[in-house]
Amino acid sequence: MEKRRENIVLAASTLVLGVVAGLGAVVLSVFLDVIEQLFLHFQESAAHPFATGLTPLQQVGAVLGGGIAAAIIWYGLHRFMRPTVAISAGIAGQRMPVWTTLVHDFTQILYVGAGGSVGRELAPRELAAMLAQAWQRFLARHGLRLAEADRKLLVAAAAGAGFAGVYIAPLTGTMFAVEILLHKVSKRTVVVSFTMSVIAMLVGSLLKGFRPYYLVGAASFAPKTVLAVLIIAPICGAIGGWFRRAFKWAGAHATRGHHILWQLPLVAALTGAIAIGFPQIMGNGRALAQTVMQADAARLIPLLLLGAVLKGLVTVATLRAGAAGGTLTPSIAIGATLGAVIALSFGGSLGLVWQLAVIGAAALLAASQQAPFMAMFMLIEVSHLDYSAILPLGLAVSLAMVFARLTLGPAKPNRA
Repeated sequence: MEKRRENIVLAASTLVLGVVAGLGAVVLSVFLDVIEQLFLHFQESAAHPFATGLTPLQQVGAVLGGGIAAAIIWYGLHRFMRPTVAISAGIAGQRMPVWTTLVHDFTQILYVGAGGSVGRELAPRELAAMLAQAWQRFLARHGLRLAEADRKLLVAAAAGAGFAGVYIAPLTGTMFAVEILLHKVSKRTVVVSFTMSVIAMLVGSLLKGFRPYYLVGAASFAPKTVLAVLIIAPICGAIGGWFRRAFKWAGAHATRGHHILWQLPLVAALTGAIAIGFPQIMGNGRALAQTVMQADAARLIPLLLLGAVLKGLVTVATLRAGAAGGTLTPSIAIGATLGAVIALSFGGSLGLVWQLAVIGAAALLAASQQAPFMAMFMLIEVSHLDYSAILPLGLAVSLAMVFARLTLGPAKPNRA
């Protein structure tokens, strides 16, 4: 009887938190739209991934203004509010403070919406994980305590569902929860995580619909793209391993205290200055990835390589300067650029440029996050790829993991 009661509570919690995670994703998405209109005067979409028509002063002013506002808020948060708690710590049992998490997450969206170079996928994951803890406290007050394993499962699944609600990617949300957060594949973890992510996706789709996040061609992946994988995966795997180290270093040494008041605005000003000639550098990486997926001339190779280098450096500098945010979409942008460069170098003989860009994105994402299944399914879902992509992407993420290990050294447990 007790086991049956636990299962009923877990099932009900899965349904409730799926809706809650989806609503959280919708609220953050609406806030992002408001910030982009306010600072950059445009509505982001796959067809228009970055702002155009801005004067240099507007370009710099937008990112700098967002950087100053975010720096002040984060300084106040670190100084006067309870410390933020990472999702991994929340899964372990540490309480994620409600108001601190809310301020922290909306500030992330503020900065990236103003053009800051960092991913925006961390905020919906943190928000959903915090709400999952709040739901568990509500249950406990009514005498419905969850088993420790189910408590951890719900927090991790909610974090994945937050991602699914933003990017309309339930398989990716599931893999994020199971592969990165829980490190445990079982019928229970998969069913709860996938169900919650599907519900969050459906709620998120009320705002976003089911349109792809990246626009790519409709052609199926030809068998010869496997040859391209043998070139792209080792390169992206090694570079992805290096970026993983760089992202972790930046996070571990992120500026705290009053120094954020000048360091983050300085990096923001640098981002805006670069954006005068290279507006694709702004935001979470979608603009750069979408641009390289549509590249069609070898003469663009130096410019694309410059974009990848600048995006990587500015993102690492942003995290080091004290900003918080995700690294998934910046990794996709860098990997897509490398894949497109290889395609253009061979004159397209190894496959279509967008296909090799997608392969590069999956490979570098797998290496930088140490999550091959999540990386493969994310590119399939956000680009609406057909079944022909499974072979080249599966091979790419596998090889990338091997070459990333050469960069990273002995395997260590992954933490979000």
